[in-house]
Parts: sequence; C-alpha cells; structure tokens
Amino acid sequence: MRSDKMKKGMTRSPHRSLLKALGLTDAEIAAPLVGVANPRSELIPGHMHLNQIAQAAKDGVRMAGGTPLEFGLIGVCDGIAMGHEGMRYSLPSRELIADSIEGVAQAHALDALLLIANCDKIVPAVLMAAARLNLPTVVLSGGPMLAGRLRGEQIGLMDMFEYVGAVAKQEMSEQELAEAEDSACPGCGSCSGMFTANSMNCLTEALGIALPGNGTIPAVHSARLRLAKQAGKTVVEAWRQNVLPEHIFTEAAFRNALCVDMALGCSTNTVLHLAAVAREAGVRLDLEIVNQISEATPQLCKLNPAGRHFVQHLHEAGGVTAVIKQLAALNLIDETARSVSGSNIGEIIRRSSCYVPTDVIRSPHDPHRATGGLAVLWGSLAPQGAVVKAAAVDRSMMVHQGRARVFESEEDAMAAILEARICAGDVVVIRNEGPKGGPGMREMLGPTSALSGMGLDKHVALVTDGRFSGASRGAAIGHVSPEAVEGGPIALVREGDTVCIDIPGKRLDLAVPVEELEARRRSWNAPEPKVKSGYLGRYSKMVSSAAEGAVLP
Repeated sequence: MRSDKMKKGMTRSPHRSLLKALGLTDAEIAAPLVGVANPRSELIPGHMHLNQIAQAAKDGVRMAGGTPLEFGLIGVCDGIAMGHEGMRYSLPSRELIADSIEGVAQAHALDALLLIANCDKIVPAVLMAAARLNLPTVVLSGGPMLAGRLRGEQIGLMDMFEYVGAVAKQEMSEQELAEAEDSACPGCGSCSGMFTANSMNCLTEALGIALPGNGTIPAVHSARLRLAKQAGKTVVEAWRQNVLPEHIFTEAAFRNALCVDMALGCSTNTVLHLAAVAREAGVRLDLEIVNQISEATPQLCKLNPAGRHFVQHLHEAGGVTAVIKQLAALNLIDETARSVSGSNIGEIIRRSSCYVPTDVIRSPHDPHRATGGLAVLWGSLAPQGAVVKAAAVDRSMMVHQGRARVFESEEDAMAAILEARICAGDVVVIRNEGPKGGPGMREMLGPTSALSGMGLDKHVALVTDGRFSGASRGAAIGHVSPEAVEGGPIALVREGDTVCIDIPGKRLDLAVPVEELEARRRSWNAPEPKVKSGYLGRYSKMVSSAAEGAVLP
C-alpha cells in the first residue's frame, strides 16, 4: 500500500513512533490510512455540524478495516462574505483548499481520501484535489439546510437579500425584515436553494465521485449519518479495488454532470468549477460543450431561486438519481460511466425505485423549458464567452436592448440601485470585478437581489466580469471574458452605450462601431491592481480567465 513507504520496515521505526503518539495500535498502523478532510468551523452554517458527519464517516472506515485520520480544512461562507471586501477571498480560497489537501495527503503518504465538503468553494476544491492526487476518493457532503418558514410561507437566504431592496423601496418595514432574519436560515447545512453549494453537491453524484443522496439528503436527517458511514466503507473498498478518480473523471462523466446541471437549473458557478476540475483531470471542457448539452437537455426542475421548491423537495421527489433516470430515458446519459461505488451509472439508476413525475421533477415530456438552465453567450462584448442562468430569467428579458449604466465596482452599482438611480430598461455594467481585476471575481448577489426586491428584475439586466451567486435571479450575465483589467471589450463600455442581449441566440453585443471601439482602446490604460500584496496580490498575478475556470498555473 502507498503508506508503506512511510510506515514499513526498520528505518521507519521513528515514523511509527509518531503514529503511536497519536494513539494508533500496530494493527491500525498496518491498515490502509484514510485521510478524512473535515472543514468544520464556527463560521459557516453549512459546516457547523460536520464533526458529527466526520465521526460517522470514520466509523464507516473502521467498519471496513481502514484507519481514519482526520485533518482540517479552511472555508469561506459566501453569504457572510457577500457585499464587502471579504468576497474577494471566496474564489481564491478554492485554490488554497485544493493545495492544502494535496500537501497533507502527499506529506503523510495517505492511501485514500474521504473529503467532506458543504459550501460554495469547498466542494469544487475537494473535487480538484481528488483529480490532482488520483488516490481512491469519496466526496461526502454535509447536506442542505432546510428552508425557513415565515408566516406559513417557506423562505431562504435569497429572500433576505431581496427584502433589503423591498425595505429600500419602503414596501417592507425594518421590523418585518428582522422577523424574516430570525426565520430564513433555521439551522445547519448548505443554504436551502439550488445555489452553488447544493448545485455542486448534486453534481458530485452525476460525476460518480459521491454516493446517491449526497446532494439532497438534508443535513439534519439521520439518513445523512448513514450515508456518511456508507461513504467511509466505500472509500476502503475503492482502495481495495483500486478505483481511482482517473477512472471516474472521464469526458463521459463531465458530460453527464453538465446534462444533470441543465436539468436541475444549477448555478452559473458550476461552469467555472467544472472547468477547473476537468483541467485537473486532464479532460477538455470548453464553453461550446455547455451550449451543446444545454440545447439537447430539457430543464426538469425549477428550484429556488428560480422556483418555489427547495432542495429538500428534490430529495423527497427522488433526488438526483431520479433526475438522471429521466435523462437516461432520453439517451442523454452515458450509463457506462463509472462511480466510486463500483457500479456504473446505469446500474445505479436501475436499482433505484420507480419514479413518478411530480411538479418538483417533471417528466421530460412536460419540462419547464425545452433546453437547459444555463447558457453561454458570445459576441462583441464577450469574445471569450459569458454565462447566464437562463432558467432564472423572466421571458420578457430573454431578448433585451438597454442603455448601459457603467460602474467600476459592485459597491458603486449597489449604491445607485438603492438610491433609485437605475430605471427600467437599463443594463447595469459592473467591471473590474473579474478574477484578476477584482481580484477574486466577487459574486453579485447584493445588486441582483436589490433589483429583485425593488421589482426591477424583469426590467433591468446586469452584466459583469465578476460572478453571480447561485441565489441570483433575473437577467444576470457574468463571467464576461476577457475581463476589463485585461482590456476586454467590457473595459471600453461607456455610459449610455446600447447593450444587446439575446439569450436564445446566445449573443451579448455592444452596439458600438468597431472603429469607435478601436479608438477607445487606443486611449485605454490598464488600471492599477487593487491589491498588490498577500495572497490576493499573488493570486491576481497568476489566475487565468474565467473562460478557463479561473485557475492557477
């Protein structure tokens, strides 16, 4: 076994003495060593219960004859980091987490990994690490949060951001806001809608690196603990059978994941993260593939923020397996793709219970949309692409032309929105928020939610080289590439220009003559870096375009 180079033989007696200092017996040292990554913290609601999940996972490892060795991970709560300088650290933390897993696993010669994750950047980070290290690995989620309840209605985090706009518009009192604040997030788990964390957790099932139920079993259900024990047993068996991420992270697996992504109506951030994981796995995944799969895949689910159902309702309706089963009936799923359980995707769905279409997971013959939930747009404003959650865009905004209202930062745009300086028909352009220019490619949940709360989400579009939270809705177009700081066309937009959006036609254009744009480019100067020191300073110098997954070399 891999760990033998660290623990076997006379020359490794010092190493064994240190392992015994941990309380390990000779039998435990002789068994396969399974690293259990636990990002538990008191900062993130999605992580506050992970000690219990980790203990159950370790129990499963022991039941299967392995020795679990737990280590910690950092994490950032995107909701708490939202709307201030802290959000600059969210996406960059993905690279830190992946690198730290690599460091621990390699330094300690671990035989296998059970990677626990539950929030926005932690999930893609552990997937990146799994692909990079190519050790037997199972990914385990802490589960989604239940929806809150306010006066008999279900609410979630997105509602809180939108209520801010409602208060600004004097349609809600601050007392009512405080009442909602006490109810929206009732306990542990990743935020209750189909936001980025839950999107990525669902896609771990489609990729085959996690067990069925990983994306949808609520954090507070005992089934989550049973799943954790099974995950622990599975990773030891994967080690015995030499089931590696390279066997799972194939082109077929990524295409399956994108297909499920489209059917679920997932966050735009999944495009960014799947590209990064595919790169680590050595699989080519360009933005053209996203539209190809979207065109062929019906949207079967319309979950919060696009609809009234939450992830707990998806679980009750059959979960991700039920969605995959419906897509397989349309020959959209490669059933031969392997999973970490040892079964292929076809075997998993054939073992699942019969599915009866509901309003949560519709029949492919009665979908919410004939095409998938995401779309990649190209055009003179986004030569390398931009991404929109088409599933969360009102029909009236699918094709739109509007006056550009240009802002150099999220804060400036937010102030204009709350001060009622944005009018119906406008296109809010926020630039210098990309991976390099941000730095860190901040999410724009504050502005999109404020627009929704003020009743403008069906009348105003927002275009940025930054990102949007999975909780955003409306004509929110992000990941515009090249970004402004690299001289992309978004850097050349001026107040009053006409921006043309055609989501069905996959176009994002600036109605300015080429000659005028060239003249503007000649007079354009790259802005000074916003951050020059520390991790963000280094990150801004090295990070790639959003079109490539915003990865480090």
